[in-house]
Amino acid sequence: MFDSKTIRVATKELHQFFGSPIGYLFLLAFLGFTFFVFFWGEAFFARNILDVRPMFEWMPVLLIFLSSALTMRMWSEERRSGTQEFILTLPATTWELVVGKFLACWMLLGIALLLTLPLPLTLAIVDSSVTGLDWGPVLAGYVAAILLGASYISIGLFVSARSDNQIVALILASLACGAFYLVGSPFLLDLVDNNGANILRMLGSGSRFESITRGMLDFRDFYFYVSIATGFLALNVYALDRQGWSTDAPPARHRRSQILLGLVVANVIVANVWLHGVGNALRWDVTRGDQYSMSEATLQYLQRLREPLLIRGYFSAKTHPLLAPLVPQMQDLLTEYGVAGGDRVRVEIVNPADDAELEDEANTKYGIRPVPFQTADRYEASLVNSYFDVLIQYGDEYEVLSFRELIDVKQRGETDLDVWLPNPEYAVTRSIKKVLYDFQGGDSVWSNIAQPIRFTGYISSDERMPQELASLKRSLSEVLESVALEAEGGFFWEIVDPDANGGAIAEEIAAKFGFGPMSASLFDANTFYFHLILEDDTTVVPIPIPESLDRDGIERAMEEGLKRFASGLMRTVTLYTPPVPPPQYPGGQQTPGNQFASLRDILGSSHELQSADLHAVVPASADVLLIVDPTGLDDREVFAIDQYLMRGGTVVVATSAFRSTLTQSMLSAVPQTTGLEAWLGHHGISIDKSLVLDPQNAQFPAPVTRRVGGFSFQDYRMLDYPFFIDVRDGAMLRDHPITVGLPQLTMSWASPIDVDETGSEARAVQHLLWSSEQSWRDVSPDVMPKLSEGAIEPYRSEGTTGRQLLGVLVSGRFESFFRESPLLQDQAVLLNEEPEDTNDDGEIEESTGPGTVSGVIKRSPESARLMVFGSNSFISDQIIQLVGVSNGQLYTKSLELMQNVVDWAVEDEVLQTIRGRTQYASTLPPLDDLGQRVYEYGNYVLALLMVFVVFLMHRYMAGKRRDRYMAVLGESP
Repeated sequence: MFDSKTIRVATKELHQFFGSPIGYLFLLAFLGFTFFVFFWGEAFFARNILDVRPMFEWMPVLLIFLSSALTMRMWSEERRSGTQEFILTLPATTWELVVGKFLACWMLLGIALLLTLPLPLTLAIVDSSVTGLDWGPVLAGYVAAILLGASYISIGLFVSARSDNQIVALILASLACGAFYLVGSPFLLDLVDNNGANILRMLGSGSRFESITRGMLDFRDFYFYVSIATGFLALNVYALDRQGWSTDAPPARHRRSQILLGLVVANVIVANVWLHGVGNALRWDVTRGDQYSMSEATLQYLQRLREPLLIRGYFSAKTHPLLAPLVPQMQDLLTEYGVAGGDRVRVEIVNPADDAELEDEANTKYGIRPVPFQTADRYEASLVNSYFDVLIQYGDEYEVLSFRELIDVKQRGETDLDVWLPNPEYAVTRSIKKVLYDFQGGDSVWSNIAQPIRFTGYISSDERMPQELASLKRSLSEVLESVALEAEGGFFWEIVDPDANGGAIAEEIAAKFGFGPMSASLFDANTFYFHLILEDDTTVVPIPIPESLDRDGIERAMEEGLKRFASGLMRTVTLYTPPVPPPQYPGGQQTPGNQFASLRDILGSSHELQSADLHAVVPASADVLLIVDPTGLDDREVFAIDQYLMRGGTVVVATSAFRSTLTQSMLSAVPQTTGLEAWLGHHGISIDKSLVLDPQNAQFPAPVTRRVGGFSFQDYRMLDYPFFIDVRDGAMLRDHPITVGLPQLTMSWASPIDVDETGSEARAVQHLLWSSEQSWRDVSPDVMPKLSEGAIEPYRSEGTTGRQLLGVLVSGRFESFFRESPLLQDQAVLLNEEPEDTNDDGEIEESTGPGTVSGVIKRSPESARLMVFGSNSFISDQIIQLVGVSNGQLYTKSLELMQNVVDWAVEDEVLQTIRGRTQYASTLPPLDDLGQRVYEYGNYVLALLMVFVVFLMHRYMAGKRRDRYMAVLGESP
């Protein structure tokens, strides 16, 4: 690629650079600035993100001064010393000389960048897990730095060729390179609207650099840097040749050089403009998991579309400066949806201010309204009403994503904020899924069922049942005939009397399904069967008896049961959380307790969410039952949970043996009774009466009072807090869909889970989450952070250390906890009814109806699943905010876990693959003060050692060259 003359010129310049101490001082200065910015300027440890982006964010600025300093003497020194004329008369072309000096500077820059490699290498060693450092953006950042440096060096060489003063060349080169950077900087972008900002970003070296360091390699960005380098190298050659032109030379020769230069520059400009119109076809996503590429999950939902899908982005020309850089990113993403969806997807990017009719439709029909933002230009500060919304419409269903649902904010200081799009594809695809499922929910359920369904009713003869149930049996037959007609051959049904043939079928269903006889009254000795099931080749769904005991009730129950076999329909999540405690006195503050508004919001965004009333039967529509922070559940509520599990449902329990309370003045943990202890123990699961402490933990923002001059000030200090267990890759069941894409999880005030796996051959037990090997249990925990005279008192392990189970999944066949329980009149639990009415004399009055008919399902089908987490607060609003304080942003990993749990439970796991695809997904592993100092100072030492290695290599090569010259001259060394 380069001839020997070019290589000799480059080698000569390199030897001159490293032949004096100035070269090494220069490298040390560059490394010093880089490391200072990384550890101090960007507060690397306080930022708590596992990447090296802070270094690359400053690289466009640092390279300006690095490149200018490298090139300032290349031609200026030649002109000042009078050797330029001699060099230009050597048997080498001007192009070879220019390229040789360019290669020398470029290699010097590469060596300087190579010396920063200890930062990502040591970071990868600190967290070597599967979800550790993503090397794609790191390598892309170095590629971008090399290319950006090439463009800056070519500019510096051209400036140096035009001046005989090194200082002047340094200043002018810095100004010229700085101009290319400022064109796309926020300083200028804030002064123009979105269209103008897009043009400036195309011309800015820093804005294109940012795109590459995100992990998205774009050929257009590469060509932009290469074209700048080529153009200024051509200008360099022209400037040097022009200095040697004689005044009496033929003008045609000079004109040919000028025309050639003009053609080179014109081709560079035209090619950049043409490539901009190519679109995103020449991009490569090098991030782990292809974060910026259209995922397979999105393509699956787009392929399910049977009607046109409208995606319309509402973006104003002028918006908040922090939102402005995100507008083109959203526009590009929405355009990708149009390309991927083809004729099924119509994408529109509109500015509502340009179309009054469109703006009125957005305001009145979709509830999209502008948000007032404060902006400033060169002359004044003002308020501007701006749109940043996305409309997803499918048929008559639609969803609106506002900027609050699309962006995330990370606070880096009191006035310094990072605003970015954490996972826009997930937000848009989730909305597409919701409108698609809502629209399909209006069709017949059979349009979404692919396999035949069988219904079997195990019902006794009419004479053995109450009159109301006999009537319900006749209504059931009518409903079944109607369903079979609608299914068009996909539905088969039969009604069987379990008491026939000597009760053989009754014994069979008792062994297979756990179905036992029912009674209509607590004291009624007459028993009967009324059990209904739907099944296909793999799934069995019991249908509960409707409370209304009429045709409408049985139709609703059948429809809810059939939906369990359908795909492409919204699933129902039934959530139990403790009731909000009332204020201690009227008008007073609310009694402290866990709140779960964030959990409700995140689950409601993708599923139908309903609150659980455990004093009644869990409705048949429930696809999964979440029991979060149970407290003092009575037998009736436990029975409702038990029977839902016996119907083959999925029960998820988040509980602890302690209730932790955090207020502004206190932090305490007291033992609690959930009411589920005996029920969980029946299934081989027990929550130990202790809390887990782990040296691998998250930080806790503890309030600390300072006293200055008689005044008290309350500050917050980030303390290592062993009760906030940091669960990472090695402490998760990685091959399970529940933990997919989850790099880390913080479990707060968690109790260890003990599982008795003996006698559970019919069930599979999977350990999902656990603590580190250095963790231990504390039966009388003092959860208040320990501070003594402003210093932190470390928690010391007591007793045996070892891995503690924090999350477990048990699936298979369960035996009912109430299988052998007596039916007591004062509880009437098993029948889910009140005791018979009594008159004033205490005599039992005659009942006029059957009451609420129910029985005990004694055994579950194999589809039943029970999942238990040992913390009742890790998904509470308060803990989500507390854990996020250390990162300066809202902590969402625990919510992502619960979304994964629900998606896995309802067998709709498509979105799991992209849920965790955020650019700030991985956090630093827990490091104490000593660990942080070792990492920081270790990098300083490694950088110095690498500079010393460069020095030794130069000495070795210089010695070899000297020996070669002496051998040529015939002298001994």
